[in-house]
Amino acid sequence: MESTKVVILALCLLVALGSSIAKVEEENPEFWRSQARKSLQSVLDRKFNTNVAKNILFFLGDGMGITTYTAARILKGQLQNQTGEETVMTMDTFPSVGLAKTYSVDFQIPDSAATATAYLCGVKTNLNVIGVNAAARNGICRTQKGNEVTSILKWAKDAGKSVGIVTTTRVQHATPATTYAHSASRKWYSDADMPEAAKKDGCTDIASQLIENTDIDVIIGGGRKYMTPRGYKDPEYPWDYSSRGKRRDGRNLIKEWQSLKVGKVARYVWNKADFDAVDPEKTDYLMALFEPGDLRFETERNPKMDPSIVETTEKAVRILQRNPKGFFLLVEGGRIDQAHHNGRAYMALHETVAFDNAIAKGLELTKEHETLTVVMADHSHPLTLNGFPFRGQSILGKSPLWATDMKPYTTLMYGNGPGHKIINGKRPDLRNVTTKTKDYVQFAAVPLKSTTHSGEDVAVLARGPMAHLFQGVQEQNYIAHAMAYAACVGGDLRHCQRQIAPPAVHTTFTADGNGAGPLRASVVLLSSLLSVLLALTVLM
Repeated sequence: MESTKVVILALCLLVALGSSIAKVEEENPEFWRSQARKSLQSVLDRKFNTNVAKNILFFLGDGMGITTYTAARILKGQLQNQTGEETVMTMDTFPSVGLAKTYSVDFQIPDSAATATAYLCGVKTNLNVIGVNAAARNGICRTQKGNEVTSILKWAKDAGKSVGIVTTTRVQHATPATTYAHSASRKWYSDADMPEAAKKDGCTDIASQLIENTDIDVIIGGGRKYMTPRGYKDPEYPWDYSSRGKRRDGRNLIKEWQSLKVGKVARYVWNKADFDAVDPEKTDYLMALFEPGDLRFETERNPKMDPSIVETTEKAVRILQRNPKGFFLLVEGGRIDQAHHNGRAYMALHETVAFDNAIAKGLELTKEHETLTVVMADHSHPLTLNGFPFRGQSILGKSPLWATDMKPYTTLMYGNGPGHKIINGKRPDLRNVTTKTKDYVQFAAVPLKSTTHSGEDVAVLARGPMAHLFQGVQEQNYIAHAMAYAACVGGDLRHCQRQIAPPAVHTTFTADGNGAGPLRASVVLLSSLLSVLLALTVLM
């Protein structure tokens, strides 16, 4: 009972102290009423954009669940010396918002392969497989044959549009790979990663499919070592054996890619200097692979060697938008997820802020009347935003209200992961621990080497042509079909057929609640026809 009283007393004290840091205008109820009126009017004034989408900009935050989204919003504001909670992210400005259910066919909580197949190919599937339906089995090559499904990137390419992928992971990773590959295992990055049985059964690795399946105009990310022969020295880390080529078949896929582009201006680059020298106006194809594997986290990136996701997004858009038929571009903030797996919220949130900046750049470079921009996550992580931190307190800090063991805890923590630190039945004392550094690993309730995903719905945000399709609670595979419908790619071309159909003759009428409006219009039309017939009778 005494501990309960202490907690209640502390909570009351926090409420009293918290009210003292509120902004003066926020204490005036008219501030909130005025703000609400403005928001309401903006919604009332909103008109649906029913154009055919010439371009699709698809931003995928891997592992960017609602908690990550909210916490990154606060961090973005705090990095700008604001309290943070009221900050408006670029994502926040999207008028159409919905939710997507993320489960896979075989698991309640999915991975990035199953989810990517859903939102890119329009078909839900099993864990760990990419670009194949649920009849395929993880790691069993023979189940892959005949069960391949294609992605919206291919649908767009077949429609004459330019297409591209930009990621902060390796370009053979689950999300980008699903745009072009079909594999019974997301882990078959190169032939060295494949079992001999799979090779004998005729399956091929993901890296080889990158250059063989679909003619992709822009490829930006990491993954050099999966493209080159075993032992091939990496140009950036020649002394590092783990960075050297992995392929056992002796193929150099980078050189093969270049040889396939004879007659076109095709640039391969692996560093920022060469990347900056690429002229979008004079480039037909670009392959930019900045690391042997995944790219570095944003906070650890060497800006002299590797461009940011903002810069790679800009280069991709500028190259692709030269096509008068438009483009499809996937931009993945892939390392949000990887930071979460490591239990490092600092890294995950900074990756999300960089991702939001890339979205802003995409909007800046395109026109909303012709470009459908969609932002979503593939799945979430068991990250919680908890306690009673003061308004404006660091999102990476500790709750001022201590636990019943009389020790502080962080505002952000995980349900499971490498941050589990119970020793002799006690939590570590954080009073003298700095929790705001990039290397700090958040506390986790259950010990695991890597944080798992979580299964709640994820947000889907859209703006531009047919953005209103992305509302309500939908199955995740709906997203691919809605994007394709908006852009008139793939099998459903009803939207563009409506756009080119001759205008219908409309009769103006006033509808009422019981449908009498259309009836009156019919009566008027019938009366007019009778008048014409009577007139003709008189003339005869």
